[in-house]
Amino acid sequence: MNRESIDTQEPVLTGAEVARHNSKDSCWVIVHGKVYDVTEFLPEHPGGSKIILKYAGKDATEEFDPIHPPDTLEKYLDKSKHLGRVDMSTVQVEAKTHDPEEEARLERIKRMPPLEQCYNLTDFESVAKMVMKKTAWGYYSSGADDEITMRENKLAFHKIWFRPRILVDVENVDLSTTMLGSKCSIPFYVTATALGKLGNPEGEVVLTRAAHTHDVIQMIPTLASCSFDEIVDAKKGGQVQWLQVYVNKNREITKGIVQNAERRGCKGLFITVDAPQLGRREKDMRSKFDDVGSNVQRVDGDTVDRSQGVARAISSFIDPSLSWKDIPWFRKITKMPIALKGVQRVEDALKAVEYGVDAIVLSNHGGRQLDTAPPGIEILAEVMPALRDRGWQDKIEVYIDGGIRRATDILKALCLGAKGVGIGRPFLYAMSTYGQSGVERAMQLLKDELEMDMRLIGASKISDLDTTMVDYRGLSSHVVPVPGDMLGQSTYDSLVSPSFRLSPLTLKAKL
Repeated sequence: MNRESIDTQEPVLTGAEVARHNSKDSCWVIVHGKVYDVTEFLPEHPGGSKIILKYAGKDATEEFDPIHPPDTLEKYLDKSKHLGRVDMSTVQVEAKTHDPEEEARLERIKRMPPLEQCYNLTDFESVAKMVMKKTAWGYYSSGADDEITMRENKLAFHKIWFRPRILVDVENVDLSTTMLGSKCSIPFYVTATALGKLGNPEGEVVLTRAAHTHDVIQMIPTLASCSFDEIVDAKKGGQVQWLQVYVNKNREITKGIVQNAERRGCKGLFITVDAPQLGRREKDMRSKFDDVGSNVQRVDGDTVDRSQGVARAISSFIDPSLSWKDIPWFRKITKMPIALKGVQRVEDALKAVEYGVDAIVLSNHGGRQLDTAPPGIEILAEVMPALRDRGWQDKIEVYIDGGIRRATDILKALCLGAKGVGIGRPFLYAMSTYGQSGVERAMQLLKDELEMDMRLIGASKISDLDTTMVDYRGLSSHVVPVPGDMLGQSTYDSLVSPSFRLSPLTLKAKL
């Protein structure tokens, strides 16, 4: 071995050496067998310094993985802070504390229903509620404030009734369509959802593989647990992927992300426009607060409130100054079709046409942003007539997401003029419970339902669908009762009030 190779060899530290650096004055952490000095990063961490200090001098891999892409430290921490590898055999393994709740969860996993007993998307949600970790369920299932919009997203579809045609030849039904110039087998796509590894250790690549199986387009999220390259590398053949982006305060970072996505073959850019600040999601806040410990608020120099939950911890880079004047800049940096994700009123839909945007997604972020914002399906019923009145219906493609649980929901959106629909949470729940097989079954269930529903409504291809096939007169009314959603009610996890602390006697009894 020559001298140069000796000098450049990565040092190997012992667990005892790392353990000495366990304070805010000197904070080292271990991630995947490598040691990093994060002392100077503590005040900048979006989730506050306390969550890092919890693992100071220790192995933080288990906490790090679900909410960070694997290349995060390599990309964003100065190389001088990469201290080398650690001999993991010398790292003290902390004894797991007795957790009856976790033991009960693991027992429920053993008794999960067979996959074949999941007959609809809500079944996956029902199972996920019972087997997911508390923090993961809190993040995935939470909505903004009182969660009125989140619940209304689903209920709004129940206000629309079909007007089926009869005596139509529907022996052969074609579900294929084209979205943003790409052909696909069915008019729904996997919309962008963050932190896939909270639900499944493999993360978003599970969705990628399932999407390939069914020729479904996948929208890659900015806040994925997997790296962008991992997700793109997992695709096969001519599989179509889009990129969703939260615009960074540093535009050069956004430019690099967008242009890299175009080089890697992404076929569409979806700019999220409904999140200048992430909404207040109390289930997420409460579960994260409990998970970290009731005394975790602030330490010296920590100005971030940890009680904001997972969402706050991953989103501080988002630029609240994003405006219409930025659209031409995006046109300059990419040739990909551009879509605005999160349009919530007619006026902005029309403005998007005027700015030459290729598509819009009528969306309220899954009910996770402004509570009592209208459902996407309701806005769709207003937007399409406004576009037709101006002769603009062919100038822009209109998509919706939020609350879609049945193929009948997809069908109603298509009848009202949507080009396609995005589905997020249901696929996360399927992935979190049954992995790739679960997602593939969820997609197949939708395909089977949609083929059946197309026959029953009297349409043999997507282009046959129009507004004459639905009665949506009650859609905009917020006082008319709707049919009860019994499946949805059975899985809905109600908001809760703060819990009283256990008395000393109760604590002693538990010990």
